[in-house]
Amino acid sequence: MKLLARIQYEPITCKTILNEVKAPSMPFEKSINPYRGCQHGCSFCYARSTHSFLGLEADDSFQNHILLKANAAEALEQQVKRAARSGKPIGRIAIGTATDPYQPIEAKMQLTRQCLEVLAKHRLPTSITTRSPLILRDLDLLKEIPITSVNISISTLDRGVWRNLEPATPFPMKRLETVQRLTEAGVPAGIFMAPILPLLTDRLEDLTELIQQAVAHKAQFVMASYLRLSTSAVKVWFFETLRRHYPELVPAYADMYAGSAKAPRHYRDPIQAEIHSLLTRHGLHAKEPLQSSKVGVQETVLRIEKEFEPVQLTLPI
Repeated sequence: MKLLARIQYEPITCKTILNEVKAPSMPFEKSINPYRGCQHGCSFCYARSTHSFLGLEADDSFQNHILLKANAAEALEQQVKRAARSGKPIGRIAIGTATDPYQPIEAKMQLTRQCLEVLAKHRLPTSITTRSPLILRDLDLLKEIPITSVNISISTLDRGVWRNLEPATPFPMKRLETVQRLTEAGVPAGIFMAPILPLLTDRLEDLTELIQQAVAHKAQFVMASYLRLSTSAVKVWFFETLRRHYPELVPAYADMYAGSAKAPRHYRDPIQAEIHSLLTRHGLHAKEPLQSSKVGVQETVLRIEKEFEPVQLTLPI
């Protein structure tokens, strides 16, 4: 696999930043993603295919070539004003449905924060999904926005699995501490247990530990979602990672995902029952996952073509 010497950051100008979400099953009507590509580079990320659509590689370029929507806040302000003039409600907004809005470059660029300033100004209901404690930087704005939820993604507390499959993400216990700080500050926050990985993070003892830690860190809810290998690019990358770290599991995964993007129901249903039992026992609220089979990667990438006009500039930051 190709390795890039350093991360490239490419500013782009977006025509729009609020994307329409039409699936009635989803708990929001619009989505915002200030970045394309993600420095976290999780091996299981379903958004990896978006780079292929843009003519970029779907391999490690996804985490080493980051597109920055430099005018995100301005585009958002314009869209909000147009919606106000038309009298059409914007509805609920989700930030971070494709890439992490608090990936490391956000500390410098503050594109997500700038968007939050617009959302706070217009008092628009918003949810945020992230793996990063950097969200705590924006507590001042989160308190001004009608936040519906902050979903902190944690797939496992197993250090080995974490290091092998998402080594560039913050330590899972730091994410749990982030949940506690958010809830103590009055921001509704919980755990997005995603993705549950067959034969790696789905043991009862692993699920129990994560849910117990969620309770200990004052999570208000837990959402569970299973590994989806939605496109060939995502599947190829994940299987390469699997062969490197867990070659003995490749045949089982090949059988499980041979004809589908998701694990079969006969696998998922018993685990889901265990999770619901654990949540009930610990008094935690269960929420439906943000992903839906009706809103797949193909719909996401089809929106990208209309979303921005690239600026002819690539630079290291």
